[in-house]
Amino acid sequence: MSNKSLSRRGFLKVSAVAAVGTIGFPAVVPASALGGAGRVSPSNRITAAVIGCGSQCNGDVGIFADPRCQVLAVCDPNKESVGYMGLLPIGGREPFRRRINSWYAHEKRDGTYKGCDAYIDYREIASRDDIDAVLVCTPDHWHVPISLACIESGKDVYCEKPLSLTISEGRVLADAVKQYGRIFQVGSQQRSSAEFRRACELVRNGRIGKLHTVRAGLPGGCSDCCNPQWTGGVSWGTKRKPEPVPEGLDYNMWLGCAPERPYIPALSHANWRWNLDYSGGQLTDWGGHHPDIAQWGMDTEDTGPIAIRNACGKFKHDDIWNTAREYYFECEYANGVVLIVDNSGGGVQFIGDHGWVHVNRGWMKCSSDEIFRSRIGDDEIHLYESQSHAKNFIDGIITRKETIAPAETGHRSISIVHLGNIAMQLERSYLKWDPDKEIFPDDEEANRMLSRPKRQWWRI
Repeated sequence: MSNKSLSRRGFLKVSAVAAVGTIGFPAVVPASALGGAGRVSPSNRITAAVIGCGSQCNGDVGIFADPRCQVLAVCDPNKESVGYMGLLPIGGREPFRRRINSWYAHEKRDGTYKGCDAYIDYREIASRDDIDAVLVCTPDHWHVPISLACIESGKDVYCEKPLSLTISEGRVLADAVKQYGRIFQVGSQQRSSAEFRRACELVRNGRIGKLHTVRAGLPGGCSDCCNPQWTGGVSWGTKRKPEPVPEGLDYNMWLGCAPERPYIPALSHANWRWNLDYSGGQLTDWGGHHPDIAQWGMDTEDTGPIAIRNACGKFKHDDIWNTAREYYFECEYANGVVLIVDNSGGGVQFIGDHGWVHVNRGWMKCSSDEIFRSRIGDDEIHLYESQSHAKNFIDGIITRKETIAPAETGHRSISIVHLGNIAMQLERSYLKWDPDKEIFPDDEEANRMLSRPKRQWWRI
C-alpha cells in the first residue's frame, strides 16, 4: 500500500461525512451530494475501480456513490453493446466511463470531467498503486482470479456473489484475504437486511427450541434472460451457433481461464449463467443468498456439512446451457441439523422442536406471536448488524474492521451449493465431506471436481 493511500485512510477516519446508505446510484447526481461543505476533497477520498460493466454493475456501482469515494477507472473486455438484461440493455466499459464522468462533472465549474480511465485488461487496474478498492462484478468464472490479483496488489475488494466457481479456488481466495490483511465484502446483501438478522438471532437464541431442519428454497430453471423487449429486439438465447466475434469485444479476455470455444451469442451477456464453464445456474446464483442465511442461523459460518445425501437434479444436457433446471439435496451437519436445498423458492425456514421461523426478502413469519415478538436480551446473542451492505464495505476500508460478509464466510456458504452440484452430477445418494480438510474422504472422482482445468496462462 502506498503512503498516499495510508494518508488518505488516516484522513478519512476523522474527516468522513455520512455515506449513502443504499446500493444504487442515479444517472445524474445532485451537486450537493458530490461537492460543497463537508465533502471530502478528491485527494483524500478512497480511490476505486469497477471491473465488469454489465447489468449487475448497474446497481452495484452505487457502492462507490459514497461521498468518501472517487472512481478512477472501469474495466470490461466489451467496449459497448446491446444484450444486457433488466434495465440495462446497453453495457460495456464505455457507457460506464461516460456515466462515472457525468457523476463528477458536477464538481467542476465548467461542468465537464474526464478523469475516469477505461481498460480491457483488469491487470492494468491491479497494477495501479493509486487505487485503493475494487468492485468485481464479472461472470462467476472471473471472480477469484480478478479478486486475487487485486488483493495481492494491496487493494480491498467487493466481489459479487457467488464468491467462486469451485471450492478449491474459493479456499485460495479466502486464505489470501487473511494473508494480505485485506478488507473483503461478498455481495450477499441479505446479511445487511434486518429481517434476516432478526430471524437468525431468534434461532441462535433458542426461541424455536432445538434446531433440527432448515429449508433453503431457491429459484429453478434457466431461460433466455435477455428478453427481446430488454435488448433492442434481439433474443440472444436463440442464437446458439458460432458467429464472428463482435467488434469491440476482446473475446479471449472474456473467456479468460474458461475452456476455449468459438463465440456463441447464447453464451454471452446474462446467459453465461446457464453454462457450467462459467457458472452453476440458479443454484450458484442464489447459493450466495439463502444458504448463506441458513449458515448464519445455524452458527456454521466457519464450517460446513459432513455429508450430502439424496441429491437429484434435472440438467439441460446440451453444449450451450447445461446447468441444473431442477435440484434437491440434503446437507447433514455434525450437530445433527439437516439443511435442505431445492428449487422450491420461498426463502429460508428454520424448524425446531418448539416452533419455526420463516424469512424471505421483506418479511418474516413465525409459528407463534410469542416467537415473533420475542425480545433479544442484552446478555443474549446479538449478531453483526449492518444496515447497508455498501456502507459496511466503505466503513471497513476506513476502520479495517471485518465486513458482515467476509471471504471466509462467503466461501463456506457457496461451498454448500458447489457440493450439491457435484453430488447431483455424479448421481451420488450419499457423499461424505470433511469440512476441515475440504475433501471427500473416500471418493477421488468427486475430489477431482473440487477444481476445474484452466487455460494455462490463466492459472491461479
